[in-house]
Amino acid sequence: MINCLKNGYTTDEEISEKTDCKLNIVRKILYKLYDMRLASYKRDKDKETQWYTYDWRFNENEYKKLEFNLASSELKRLNSELEYEENNMFFVCPNGHYRLDFEDASTVEFLCPECDLDLEFEDNQDKIDMKKAEIRALEDIISG
Repeated sequence: MINCLKNGYTTDEEISEKTDCKLNIVRKILYKLYDMRLASYKRDKDKETQWYTYDWRFNENEYKKLEFNLASSELKRLNSELEYEENNMFFVCPNGHYRLDFEDASTVEFLCPECDLDLEFEDNQDKIDMKKAEIRALEDIISG
């Protein structure tokens, strides 16, 4: 549907035909995109029938702003998670019940609160590496 809108102004009927989607569904989606400022329309009145037609188009600039804002929020969250992972030691239940940082693990005497098994030290370097890769990917989106 977005591809139909990217080609310039098009009607909801044309979008419905091109996408094989019911007209009322197309309109609902268009109104949601409009509410998010991702689509806009111009309204024309047919002189013979007195009916209005709506020509819709995709707002690429608004999409880029939304993408930037979402990526920035996600980047903040990931940086916070990365800092937490880098600054803590973790212990996990061998049955997968709990993952606790050192402070919480020591509170329960390094025993799983669920099954009472000894908690095991977790090497979280893989998690740290994954977070760093996600951060790099988001930074590419934001900068590019």
